[in-house]
Amino acid sequence: MSDRSNPSEPCDPEVPAGPPAAAPPSQARVALQALVIVLIIVGVAFGLWVLYRLASLVLVLVLAALLAYVIAPLVDLARRPIPLAGRSRRLPRGMAIALVYLVLAGGVSGAAALVLPTVTQQVNDIVSRAPTYAQSTVTWVHGWSRYYQRLRIPLELREKIDQSVLVAGGGVVESVRGSVLALISALASDLPWLLLIPILAFFLLKDATSLRRTIVIALPHRVQLRAHQLFEEVNATLAAFVRAQLLACVLVGSLCGLGFAVLGIPYAALLGMLAGVLEFIPLVGPLLLAIVASTVSAFHAPGLVYWALGFLAVLRLVEDYVIYPRLMRRGIHVHPLAAIVAVLSGAELAGVAGMFLAVPAVAIVSVVYRHWLEWRTSSRQHGTRGGRDGSGKFGPEPSGVLNA
Repeated sequence: MSDRSNPSEPCDPEVPAGPPAAAPPSQARVALQALVIVLIIVGVAFGLWVLYRLASLVLVLVLAALLAYVIAPLVDLARRPIPLAGRSRRLPRGMAIALVYLVLAGGVSGAAALVLPTVTQQVNDIVSRAPTYAQSTVTWVHGWSRYYQRLRIPLELREKIDQSVLVAGGGVVESVRGSVLALISALASDLPWLLLIPILAFFLLKDATSLRRTIVIALPHRVQLRAHQLFEEVNATLAAFVRAQLLACVLVGSLCGLGFAVLGIPYAALLGMLAGVLEFIPLVGPLLLAIVASTVSAFHAPGLVYWALGFLAVLRLVEDYVIYPRLMRRGIHVHPLAAIVAVLSGAELAGVAGMFLAVPAVAIVSVVYRHWLEWRTSSRQHGTRGGRDGSGKFGPEPSGVLNA
């Protein structure tokens, strides 16, 4: 009988060795990780400080990029091949951009010649009627005081209320006047910066492709295609947003100017221009327009307030649910709360310009964050930090994609 048949004898089967237990991280490794985190935080803080110090330059670059997005389709249209002498010819990109600049300069000059005299006249009328509007405010306050006289409010309390209302009204008038003067002074002082915008936009339109290719090729090989895809999506998102928003501003401004004129609301052309400018600020802009239009209407005929608010409400519904979805084929999915917080944060950081640029900035951040999540997920699934095929690549060579 063999030894295995004897149950009293112990058997020692070979047990396969399991994976070794993970060694606890050494103190040097933990210290190195902490140092990397601290350096990242310091680097981000330093970058934000540099951006803050170069705020004017960054703003000019951003405005130049927005102008380039607006002009890019016109440049492509000007560069369409033209059959000439049996051959297909097209303009060089630099000449096409210059041609578009000339056409836009002529169009803007013609529009200014048509609209500017009316707007200037209305602004002068507002300035000349400012004492009358102030007197109307005082009359309204006295009427309100007669109303609460019947409520048997003590005399001292009524006087304090009247004084507070008058002080608040005077403060509002002075604040508006100071804001207008500050805006004019800022435009005059920043005129050299504003002249740089079309120049920088020209070079962005002319050399953007080569600049983007240079940036992508300078990146590590394993992330080049992902970076190219990120550039493409950010470019498409911003292009769709800027062009749709510009068309919406022109359309809303024109409809508001025409509607206010039909309703008999004073300063229709000025209010229309204001509506077009404020349309670029989501949520906050239409609210400010409603307040301004209601105030102007109340000074002339209180009944116009209801017509103005009704017209703006109908226009907002049509613009949000009919017009804008058709203009914005590639949507920017930003939650309304995020849009409000972004606009308020932009106002605190960069004033009016920050309010205009807040939502595009949030859209870019959302696109970058989504690409980072996709890259991280694909890296975990394939056991690599670079690609989708386990080899550190995202498929074909990015140079072929960029050169296409």
